[in-house]
Amino acid sequence: MPEQTAIPLDASPIQLDEQGFIAAIDRAPNESQPCDHISLRDLFPPAFYRQLLDSVPTTTYFHELRHRDAIQPDGRSTRLRLYLYPEQLWFLPTALRARWSPLARLLMSQALEDAFKRKFQRALERRFGCSIDRLKFYPIPIIVRDLPGYRIGIHADVPKKAITVQFYLPRDESQKHLGTVFHEGPSGDAALRTRKMQFLPASGYAFPVQMEESWHSAETTTPADGERLSIMLTYYVQNTPALWFIRRFERLCSFLGMPPNPKI
Repeated sequence: MPEQTAIPLDASPIQLDEQGFIAAIDRAPNESQPCDHISLRDLFPPAFYRQLLDSVPTTTYFHELRHRDAIQPDGRSTRLRLYLYPEQLWFLPTALRARWSPLARLLMSQALEDAFKRKFQRALERRFGCSIDRLKFYPIPIIVRDLPGYRIGIHADVPKKAITVQFYLPRDESQKHLGTVFHEGPSGDAALRTRKMQFLPASGYAFPVQMEESWHSAETTTPADGERLSIMLTYYVQNTPALWFIRRFERLCSFLGMPPNPKI
């Protein structure tokens, strides 16, 4: 991607193509090897995408996500996150809030959840043992900044997650080798049978969380790789009153400056 001039923050926000975004998910073919997933392309038009990258908040608005694999010997985490909840966006400058709010609303919308549920209907109904129409999830969107040294070992995600989505936000193709790796299994020969996503502009992936199936990892990044920028969208299970309450209590804690550090 050729170098382009940054869009001034006082410029009018470029409209988000919500229908085009959902259409990119609908047209993504389902893949079953080495596990169920989809690969996403062309999620944003070029002008909107460039505006989004020019509007990424500074690290002062982020906090550490402290899971085991992200912690460095000095105790600091190599993964920083910023929740895209509406109430969290009010802490941003007005111009940045105007640019991120439409996307944040889309990420938490029922229309987008329904698109992913349609895509993974068979796997989700198999896991939960009921019709897709009876499944209700809770979306949690975050901007993620992965610093040099970041990695995640092979894991399948915890049972409280239903769908995991990551939208890649590099400026060009120079970081394409930094994509998530899907594995057939957690160890041995199965761990070596893989498919690696390419970390490309306006791209990403999604998969239904399945115990003992949705194995994936991220290789260690280096100083030469630079920062790995993306949006994580996780749909959490909320099929009991207790889980419904927990999801909202954690959101309140995040607003009060006490964000949870869930297991991966």
